[in-house]
Amino acid sequence: MTLPAWLQDLGGGVHAIDTAFLRDRFDAAYLIVRGGRAAFVDTGTNFALPRLLGALDALGLARGAVDWVIPTHVHLDHAGGVGALMRELPGAQVLVHPRGARHLIDPSALYEGALAVYGAEEMARSYGELIAVPAGRVQSSADGMTVDLGGSPLRLVDTPGHARHHHCIWDAATRGWFTGDTFGISYPEFTSERGRWIFPTSTPVQFEPEVLRASVQRLLAADPACMYLTHYSRVDEVDRLAAMQLGLLDRMVKLGHSLQAAPDRHRRLKDGLLSIYRQSLAEHRCPIAPATVAELLAVDLELNAQGIGVWLDREQRVR
Repeated sequence: MTLPAWLQDLGGGVHAIDTAFLRDRFDAAYLIVRGGRAAFVDTGTNFALPRLLGALDALGLARGAVDWVIPTHVHLDHAGGVGALMRELPGAQVLVHPRGARHLIDPSALYEGALAVYGAEEMARSYGELIAVPAGRVQSSADGMTVDLGGSPLRLVDTPGHARHHHCIWDAATRGWFTGDTFGISYPEFTSERGRWIFPTSTPVQFEPEVLRASVQRLLAADPACMYLTHYSRVDEVDRLAAMQLGLLDRMVKLGHSLQAAPDRHRRLKDGLLSIYRQSLAEHRCPIAPATVAELLAVDLELNAQGIGVWLDREQRVR
């Protein structure tokens, strides 16, 4: 079977769908197929719908074969397309973190929060209208719960740190975690002779570095063979990547504390983050030019700096 270029067979019944958000190989949704039944993990935005449905068609699966749509959390690059997709899947249920369920049933607050971060023009261009999911089709996950997919178990665990409405999904069949943003970001462009490169994401507004560290360590305790990242696709060498991610997390925290009361803090956070990432990439022997690094990481630099700023302000208030 020849699959379209945007649909990648990762083995074990797991397929990565490039949602075409922002650029190629930036944002993945996953389609898991077991025993003729299917589940989506993350969906991308509304604009990913043709590829989500096209993945079913390419694999010869009917719409009614999908039992679950499982966003790892409700940030729009992960869950913006849930409502549109559910309209096309007559037998599916959404399984979402309990802190995120209300935002899928009534996405107005979610939209307003994203609007404050991105602005109206970017919301229209990149995300579109958010479509509500009927309450009767939304189930809340519980820490440690297991659901069945064609006779194969999927286990959900609470993993805050990036967002308080974040859970990860353990697939025993492949010994892999679907990590959303908990295990960080690894764009394929930064792969070197040493393998993949990874860094943490501190997107606003619920970044909590020590909580994130604990969530990463919880994932590692399962001795996973691989991680399925939304940004982007499957990574192996889990222990090496975890050490890299947590080391960079420490450096990001140190940078934030050093700029707690700095004038022009946001700009200096962005500059400092870019310096940290460039140094890490140099150590990784990544051949990409510094200017290209800045271009590829522009969105992340902006959002990570915003998230660190929110965290610093919250830390200051509770002292």
